[in-house]
Amino acid sequence: MDEHHTQAAVGGLIANGEVLRLLYGATPLVLSGVVRVRSINLNRRGPTVTLRVDLPVFPAPAPREWLGAGLDTVQCHLQFLAVENLSVREWEPPAGAAIAVTPVSEGTRVRVEVVGDGVDMSFDSSESVLVGHVSAFRMSADGSDGGPRMFVNRIDARRYRSLPDPCEAVHFERL
Repeated sequence: MDEHHTQAAVGGLIANGEVLRLLYGATPLVLSGVVRVRSINLNRRGPTVTLRVDLPVFPAPAPREWLGAGLDTVQCHLQFLAVENLSVREWEPPAGAAIAVTPVSEGTRVRVEVVGDGVDMSFDSSESVLVGHVSAFRMSADGSDGGPRMFVNRIDARRYRSLPDPCEAVHFERL
């Protein structure tokens, strides 16, 4: 399959990309190119795989509040539904990775491969990917993503001023 066909298929996967279109003017190809994978959440309900990733570029122009606060990185959760055939061969976060998505059956399933420095995983999922918990933060000198952040979603913005603890199931399991 040529790269143009793969990227066209990837762009169509994001079922709820409105928030990214508002920030970037279009849905960025967050599933192609290199992203920083911060966490992987596996949930047997669904079953789902949720990746918390830093997007490769900051929007231009960025929201004024973000610029005023000195934020420089956008992060979101990518949730893959109806996951099967999951294999995690390496996981040392944070990991710079390319996410490759290819069709495995006529219009209903895709194969997702997340491969890079510190991560090597693959799975099959439905062709729809959900995006949620979009936020911006200032990357620390050591590359960490702690510290203050601003969430796009109003409910997230009311609940959180920084990244919640990993045990916060509402944040890490639901979009």
